Amino acid sequence: MPRHSSYLHCYLYTSTKPCTFIVFDFVRQFPHYFVGSNADLPIVGGSILSHDHFQGGRYTFAMEKAEIETPFEIKGYPDVTAGIVKWPLSVIRLRSADPERLTLLSTGILSKWRAYTDREAMILAETNGTPHNTITPIARRRGEDYEIDLCLRNNLTTDEHPMGLYHPHAEWHHIKKENIGLIEVMGLAVLPSRLQKELDILEDYIAKGKDIASDERTAKHAKWAAQFAPELIGKPREHIRAALEEEVGRVFMHVLEDAGVFKRDEKGKSAFMRFTGTL
Repeated sequence: MPRHSSYLHCYLYTSTKPCTFIVFDFVRQFPHYFVGSNADLPIVGGSILSHDHFQGGRYTFAMEKAEIETPFEIKGYPDVTAGIVKWPLSVIRLRSADPERLTLLSTGILSKWRAYTDREAMILAETNGTPHNTITPIARRRGEDYEIDLCLRNNLTTDEHPMGLYHPHAEWHHIKKENIGLIEVMGLAVLPSRLQKELDILEDYIAKGKDIASDERTAKHAKWAAQFAPELIGKPREHIRAALEEEVGRVFMHVLEDAGVFKRDEKGKSAFMRFTGTL
């Protein structure tokens, strides 16, 4: 896990430039850093929406390592490489030697996404005048080229998912129920501090074969732990701890899948291509 010094937080309360312009201005001056902006809507954005909230750092996240899975072309932009990233969330990656061209295209994609509705894919641009679509942008340098990842976000709520359809679903709330922000979009889990103590107790209970549901601090984890705990009883503590951390990682992967507006199945991929076709 990176140290806090790996990050830079910037707060711009007023700006005459769109976020995509600002992030390219930044990486032009600091080519060894990435920089991104939290989304600007509740649920999918940062906890404070009254200002533009940027985060950057000299750190390579898992999403940056992910490759383009489905390349596509955008009319009028032969100088831009574009494609869908192989990632649990729905990410479009653009690359070009010209940051102004990327800014123009990124801003156009954001405008298109804000107005986009696909009821078959349960994507609604707005309900009763309330907007739902936005993006989380992350920019970086690739040698002499500039690159930006546009993560498509949607904050629609439903009766089944009142905290957000594209938000961690209730079955994972025992691990993570908070918003998925910029750092998590890129693959680093920001987990609640309560888990540190709860995992310590879980480790002890599993090692001793004790009833996890009997303790109010760990009862929320009982159903989840029942899937792997029986095989760990009596194992060395370091083995149990490693298994617990691996399982938490699996939950975080599911959390990111929940946040993806286009799912990673054939239906979802087809819906994603319907959107890219509009560009």
